[in-house]
Amino acid sequence: MKISRAILGATLLTASAVYAATRPAPSQDVIKVAGDSHTVIFENDQVRVLAVHFKPGQVAPMHSHPANVSYYLTDGKLKITLPDGKVVERSPKAGTAGWSDATTHAAENIGSTDFQQVQIELKPPVARVVPTN
Repeated sequence: MKISRAILGATLLTASAVYAATRPAPSQDVIKVAGDSHTVIFENDQVRVLAVHFKPGQVAPMHSHPANVSYYLTDGKLKITLPDGKVVERSPKAGTAGWSDATTHAAENIGSTDFQQVQIELKPPVARVVPTN
């Protein structure tokens, strides 16, 4: 059976449109999408350190982080939404720290008080040239 180019083209165009409409939005830098809650307080070629301050009900839209360590300055109650729609609630405690592999998510403070943390994002190693004498 021979399929015409027009039918094949229309099928591929439809499949591409469906994929584009249903795929997750590309992740973005948290500073660009949630600069009202995330502030860079230090950065070099190895790490970026963020001060995070969420008011009750405040949301950071879908964004990404590389692997990172967080130190929690206050207790919190957060709703984390993953790109596939799965929702996870977390309740970090003041004075504790946690590790996270690279992730994409949206975050919301569902608690009744402000939430604060320091987040240390790790950058990929940079090749260093060592001079020879």
